[in-house]
Amino acid sequence: MEYETIKSENIDYRRNKFLEVSKKKALPDENVFMNISKGYYTLEGEKRYQKGVGFPADKEFIQDLVRIIEVVAED
Repeated sequence: MEYETIKSENIDYRRNKFLEVSKKKALPDENVFMNISKGYYTLEGEKRYQKGVGFPADKEFIQDLVRIIEVVAED
């Protein structure tokens, strides 16, 4: 299956690791979904992806996900 990336942002952490949060569209059916991918940078600075998780681009679902992350992250 092919995907079109609509928008993406990276969060760098540690020495050479990143999380990429993106909004994508599956082709050819054009279903829109969110994706969070984990990866690292090579010595040449290129991105290499390791794992990812996709979920609905539903505003309510995303708000629940953010709320749960904040609850779990509390001290």
